[in-house]
Amino acid sequence: MTENAADNVVRLPVTPPQIVGPFYPLGQRPVAGDLVGTGHGTATARGELLLLTGRVLTPTGQPVAGARIDIWQANADGKYRHPSDVNPAPVDPNFNGFAQLMTDPEGRYRLRTIKPGRYPTREGDIRPPHIHFAVDGLFDRLVTQLYFSGEPENQSDRWLNAAPRPEQLIVMLRHAPAMLDRKAWLAEFDIVIASG
Repeated sequence: MTENAADNVVRLPVTPPQIVGPFYPLGQRPVAGDLVGTGHGTATARGELLLLTGRVLTPTGQPVAGARIDIWQANADGKYRHPSDVNPAPVDPNFNGFAQLMTDPEGRYRLRTIKPGRYPTREGDIRPPHIHFAVDGLFDRLVTQLYFSGEPENQSDRWLNAAPRPEQLIVMLRHAPAMLDRKAWLAEFDIVIASG
Protein backbone atom coordinates (compact mmCIF):
# COMPACT_ATOMS: atom_id res chain seq x y z
CA MET A 1 0.00 0.00 0.00
CA THR A 2 1.15 3.54 -0.66
CA GLU A 3 0.05 6.78 0.90
CA ASN A 4 -1.08 9.59 -1.37
CA ALA A 5 0.27 12.82 0.18
CA ALA A 6 -2.38 14.94 -1.55
CA ASP A 7 -5.37 13.38 0.17
CA ASN A 8 -3.66 11.21 2.82
CA VAL A 9 -5.62 8.17 1.61
CA VAL A 10 -4.07 4.72 1.59
CA ARG A 11 -4.01 3.45 -1.99
CA LEU A 12 -3.79 -0.15 -3.15
CA PRO A 13 -1.77 -0.84 -6.31
CA VAL A 14 -3.88 -1.89 -9.29
CA THR A 15 -3.52 -5.59 -10.13
CA PRO A 16 -1.12 -5.96 -13.08
CA PRO A 17 -2.77 -6.79 -16.41
CA GLN A 18 -1.92 -9.96 -18.32
CA ILE A 19 -2.62 -11.30 -21.79
CA VAL A 20 -6.04 -12.77 -22.59
CA GLY A 21 -4.29 -15.71 -24.25
CA PRO A 22 -5.54 -17.88 -27.09
CA PHE A 23 -8.09 -19.88 -25.09
CA TYR A 24 -10.66 -17.27 -24.05
CA PRO A 25 -13.95 -19.20 -23.80
CA LEU A 26 -16.21 -19.35 -26.83
CA GLY A 27 -19.96 -19.01 -26.43
CA GLN A 28 -21.94 -18.87 -23.23
CA ARG A 29 -20.17 -19.07 -19.87
CA PRO A 30 -22.26 -20.63 -17.10
CA VAL A 31 -22.95 -18.39 -14.11
CA ALA A 32 -21.70 -20.79 -11.49
CA GLY A 33 -19.18 -20.97 -8.69
CA ASP A 34 -18.28 -24.65 -9.09
CA LEU A 35 -16.15 -26.06 -11.91
CA VAL A 36 -15.50 -29.42 -10.24
CA GLY A 37 -18.75 -31.21 -11.15
CA THR A 38 -20.73 -31.17 -14.35
CA GLY A 39 -24.08 -31.14 -12.60
CA HIS A 40 -24.91 -34.48 -14.25
CA GLY A 41 -24.46 -37.28 -11.74
CA THR A 42 -21.74 -37.66 -9.14
CA ALA A 43 -18.61 -37.59 -11.34
CA THR A 44 -16.11 -34.87 -10.51
CA ALA A 45 -13.10 -33.36 -12.24
CA ARG A 46 -9.66 -34.94 -11.83
CA GLY A 47 -7.06 -33.05 -9.86
CA GLU A 48 -6.41 -31.24 -6.61
CA LEU A 49 -9.49 -29.47 -5.28
CA LEU A 50 -9.02 -25.70 -4.98
CA LEU A 51 -11.25 -23.23 -3.15
CA LEU A 52 -10.54 -19.75 -4.52
CA THR A 53 -11.84 -16.65 -2.78
CA GLY A 54 -11.14 -12.95 -2.94
CA ARG A 55 -12.51 -9.47 -3.34
CA VAL A 56 -12.64 -6.96 -6.15
CA LEU A 57 -11.62 -3.55 -4.81
CA THR A 58 -10.86 -0.01 -5.97
CA PRO A 59 -7.45 1.54 -5.20
CA THR A 60 -8.99 3.21 -2.14
CA GLY A 61 -10.09 -0.18 -0.82
CA GLN A 62 -13.78 0.19 -1.63
CA PRO A 63 -15.52 -3.05 -2.60
CA VAL A 64 -16.82 -3.33 -6.16
CA ALA A 65 -20.27 -4.88 -5.85
CA GLY A 66 -21.78 -6.55 -8.90
CA ALA A 67 -18.49 -6.86 -10.80
CA ARG A 68 -18.63 -9.59 -13.44
CA ILE A 69 -15.70 -12.02 -13.39
CA ASP A 70 -15.04 -14.39 -16.29
CA ILE A 71 -12.69 -17.18 -15.25
CA TRP A 72 -11.08 -19.79 -17.52
CA GLN A 73 -8.33 -22.30 -16.97
CA ALA A 74 -6.75 -25.56 -18.08
CA ASN A 75 -7.72 -28.83 -16.43
CA ALA A 76 -5.38 -30.79 -14.13
CA ASP A 77 -3.54 -32.19 -17.20
CA GLY A 78 -2.94 -28.72 -18.69
CA LYS A 79 -5.67 -28.98 -21.37
CA TYR A 80 -8.17 -26.20 -22.12
CA ARG A 81 -11.65 -27.02 -23.33
CA HIS A 82 -11.13 -24.92 -26.44
CA PRO A 83 -10.82 -25.90 -30.13
CA SER A 84 -7.52 -23.98 -30.52
CA ASP A 85 -5.74 -26.00 -27.82
CA VAL A 86 -3.49 -28.51 -29.62
CA ASN A 87 -1.98 -29.89 -26.40
CA PRO A 88 -2.31 -33.71 -26.71
CA ALA A 89 -3.32 -33.99 -23.03
CA PRO A 90 -6.84 -35.39 -22.53
CA VAL A 91 -9.97 -33.29 -22.05
CA ASP A 92 -11.57 -34.00 -18.68
CA PRO A 93 -15.27 -34.66 -19.41
CA ASN A 94 -16.13 -33.59 -15.86
CA PHE A 95 -14.37 -30.22 -16.01
CA ASN A 96 -15.86 -27.34 -17.97
CA GLY A 97 -12.95 -24.96 -17.44
CA PHE A 98 -14.79 -21.66 -17.48
CA ALA A 99 -17.39 -19.80 -15.46
CA GLN A 100 -18.83 -16.39 -14.84
CA LEU A 101 -19.21 -14.98 -11.33
CA MET A 102 -20.67 -11.81 -9.84
CA THR A 103 -19.25 -10.15 -6.73
CA ASP A 104 -21.51 -9.70 -3.70
CA PRO A 105 -22.17 -6.32 -2.00
CA GLU A 106 -18.78 -6.59 -0.25
CA GLY A 107 -16.98 -7.26 -3.55
CA ARG A 108 -16.41 -10.92 -2.69
CA TYR A 109 -16.30 -13.85 -5.08
CA ARG A 110 -15.86 -17.59 -4.52
CA LEU A 111 -14.99 -20.44 -6.86
CA ARG A 112 -14.63 -24.20 -6.34
CA THR A 113 -12.27 -25.57 -8.97
CA ILE A 114 -9.14 -27.69 -9.37
CA LYS A 115 -5.54 -26.59 -9.53
CA PRO A 116 -4.72 -26.31 -13.24
CA GLY A 117 -1.80 -28.18 -14.75
CA ARG A 118 1.21 -26.74 -16.56
CA TYR A 119 1.28 -27.05 -20.35
CA PRO A 120 3.53 -26.53 -23.38
CA THR A 121 3.08 -23.51 -25.64
CA ARG A 122 3.43 -23.57 -29.43
CA GLU A 123 6.80 -21.85 -28.98
CA GLY A 124 8.07 -24.70 -26.79
CA ASP A 125 7.85 -22.94 -23.41
CA ILE A 126 6.11 -24.55 -20.44
CA ARG A 127 3.52 -22.30 -18.84
CA PRO A 128 3.16 -22.61 -15.07
CA PRO A 129 -0.24 -23.43 -13.59
CA HIS A 130 -2.41 -20.30 -13.76
CA ILE A 131 -6.02 -19.12 -13.86
CA HIS A 132 -7.28 -16.36 -16.18
CA PHE A 133 -9.56 -13.55 -14.98
CA ALA A 134 -11.46 -10.87 -16.89
CA VAL A 135 -13.05 -8.46 -14.40
CA ASP A 136 -15.68 -5.95 -15.50
CA GLY A 137 -16.56 -3.29 -12.93
CA LEU A 138 -18.95 -0.43 -13.54
CA PHE A 139 -16.35 1.68 -15.39
CA ASP A 140 -13.26 -0.44 -15.82
CA ARG A 141 -12.11 -3.81 -17.20
CA LEU A 142 -9.04 -5.77 -16.17
CA VAL A 143 -7.67 -8.98 -17.69
CA THR A 144 -5.13 -10.75 -15.49
CA GLN A 145 -3.86 -14.14 -14.35
CA LEU A 146 -3.33 -15.80 -10.99
CA TYR A 147 -0.22 -17.95 -10.42
CA PHE A 148 0.76 -20.29 -7.57
CA SER A 149 3.75 -19.90 -5.27
CA GLY A 150 6.55 -22.45 -5.57
CA GLU A 151 5.99 -23.43 -9.20
CA PRO A 152 9.40 -23.79 -10.93
CA GLU A 153 8.08 -22.39 -14.25
CA ASN A 154 7.21 -19.08 -12.53
CA GLN A 155 10.90 -18.16 -12.77
CA SER A 156 10.97 -18.40 -16.57
CA ASP A 157 7.39 -17.56 -17.60
CA ARG A 158 7.64 -14.58 -19.94
CA TRP A 159 4.12 -13.32 -19.26
CA LEU A 160 4.37 -13.44 -15.47
CA ASN A 161 7.81 -11.84 -15.50
CA ALA A 162 6.70 -9.07 -17.86
CA ALA A 163 4.21 -7.83 -15.22
CA PRO A 164 5.25 -4.63 -13.42
CA ARG A 165 4.75 -6.30 -10.00
CA PRO A 166 4.63 -10.06 -10.64
CA GLU A 167 4.47 -10.86 -6.91
CA GLN A 168 0.93 -9.42 -6.86
CA LEU A 169 -0.19 -12.24 -9.16
CA ILE A 170 1.22 -15.12 -7.09
CA VAL A 171 -0.83 -16.72 -4.33
CA MET A 172 0.17 -19.15 -1.60
CA LEU A 173 -1.86 -22.34 -1.29
CA ARG A 174 -2.96 -23.32 2.21
CA HIS A 175 -4.88 -26.30 3.48
CA ALA A 176 -8.57 -25.42 3.66
CA PRO A 177 -10.21 -25.54 7.09
CA ALA A 178 -11.98 -28.83 7.81
CA MET A 179 -15.35 -27.04 7.85
CA LEU A 180 -14.86 -26.18 4.16
CA ASP A 181 -13.17 -29.30 2.83
CA ARG A 182 -10.23 -31.00 4.49
CA LYS A 183 -8.93 -32.36 1.14
CA ALA A 184 -8.91 -28.96 -0.60
CA TRP A 185 -6.37 -26.21 -1.07
CA LEU A 186 -7.42 -22.66 -0.25
CA ALA A 187 -6.20 -19.61 -2.18
CA GLU A 188 -7.11 -15.95 -1.68
CA PHE A 189 -6.71 -13.51 -4.56
CA ASP A 190 -7.88 -9.91 -4.23
CA ILE A 191 -8.13 -7.94 -7.47
CA VAL A 192 -7.77 -4.17 -7.57
CA ILE A 193 -9.22 -2.42 -10.60
CA ALA A 194 -8.55 1.21 -11.53
CA SER A 195 -12.11 2.32 -10.79
CA GLY A 196 -15.31 0.60 -9.68
